[in-house]
Amino acid sequence: MPTPTTPVHIALLDDHQLFRQGMRYILQALPYVESVTEASELAELQATCRQRLPDVLLLDLQMPNIDGPEAARLLLQEFPDLKIIVLSMFAADKYITQMMKAGARSYLPKDVDQEQLRLTIEEVITTGFHFTPRISRALIRGVQHPERTPTPKLPDLVQLTTREHEVLRLICQGCTAADIAEQLFISRRTVEGHRQKLLEKTSAPNSAGLVVYAARHGLID
Repeated sequence: MPTPTTPVHIALLDDHQLFRQGMRYILQALPYVESVTEASELAELQATCRQRLPDVLLLDLQMPNIDGPEAARLLLQEFPDLKIIVLSMFAADKYITQMMKAGARSYLPKDVDQEQLRLTIEEVITTGFHFTPRISRALIRGVQHPERTPTPKLPDLVQLTTREHEVLRLICQGCTAADIAEQLFISRRTVEGHRQKLLEKTSAPNSAGLVVYAARHGLID
């Protein structure tokens, strides 16, 4: 995969400050990244784009005042050359298909590893798109079964931290507290603390209820 040969400017649109700060740290370590701009709301990003159009925008799918599909529509209407990569907790086909049809160049889960993020950014910059196997499967299933992928309305989700989402994902995979602690390099006590927070936030009675919640809201396929 060829790497960008000119300096790259990347923008982040996400309402979680800690997530933006972590992403900024990761992105600034890439040798071709010249600058990283953060925005917590659409109007702030639009003002930035009018001054200087980013080479790539990393866009959250769900924000307090506007959702990802509407944000993408408004941005691409004004800045048709903007290359959007979606970063989201939502993993269901309907959300991937909707955003790719809306003009996104790629779609990644928020718990993506740094290497996959790097490869995606580089391919979007150099070729225009980056299709992961997950995106390809979603688009194929959408073509084969269009009735299964209506235009979805994003649910009113409780706000989960990135770590809580990681723990939820592993719970949905059937991992024990010990398994989760080992994979995330944290203590079992910390895992149990995150699990308890998830139960409180989702009003789920137990781990099985967490799985049902995640499936119902498109957090897992």
